[in-house]
Amino acid sequence: MSGKPKPKTQRARNARPRRSTQAKNKNSAKSLVLYTTALVVLFLAIFMINRAMNDHQDAKRYDDPPSIVNQPVIGSEQAKVTLIEFGDYKCPSCKQWSERIYPQLKAQYIDSGQAKLAFINTLFHGEESRLGALAGEAVLAQNKEAFWEFNEAMFAAQPDYESAWLTEQKIKEVADSLPTRIDAQKLMDDVANGTTSSQVDLDTSLVNKYRINQTPTLIINGTVVKNPFDINEIKSIIDQNLGD
Repeated sequence: MSGKPKPKTQRARNARPRRSTQAKNKNSAKSLVLYTTALVVLFLAIFMINRAMNDHQDAKRYDDPPSIVNQPVIGSEQAKVTLIEFGDYKCPSCKQWSERIYPQLKAQYIDSGQAKLAFINTLFHGEESRLGALAGEAVLAQNKEAFWEFNEAMFAAQPDYESAWLTEQKIKEVADSLPTRIDAQKLMDDVANGTTSSQVDLDTSLVNKYRINQTPTLIINGTVVKNPFDINEIKSIIDQNLGD
């Protein structure tokens, strides 16, 4: 009869297909999770391999590094190693490099006569960058030693926040504070008249020629330093050149 309950064995037999379907669904979900996990691991492995390969690529080298003729240079002329810094007085990273990395290099390599450092103006922050560059070149024209005092003092004067701070008044304040006395009035006249524009334009031509796209950029005997804040990388390149 249609209303009669089915035997237990028949009900159990009819229930099996439903359990089988549920198991298949669970297995499919489990397989999908495993497949997805495998893909993630694979992509991660590829990423790490590519990163490792990039880290071990040879550094970019120039057979004809930028000329430092008429550039400000600190250190012995006979030094075996030449470091070139492309920098900007408006650049916060350049300020950090000047305060953290430069003193170490000066103490170990420049003061010992093993290396010399040249500075090339890189105008990445508009008119203030140009104003600072004009001033630096004007100081250099008066006194080469005073230039490096001015260079350090300008980075030290840079505030820790973004603002329009690089003005003629600030330049005069920095010039007046230098241990080596210079003619501050002549400096200000040279800045106002753009007397050193040709030298600043020469620097810009070097920036364009060597495709400098970040500040600071450091070149050591033609080798571009990947990370100018990696003191170990810098010392390794210097020591390699000293050993040649």
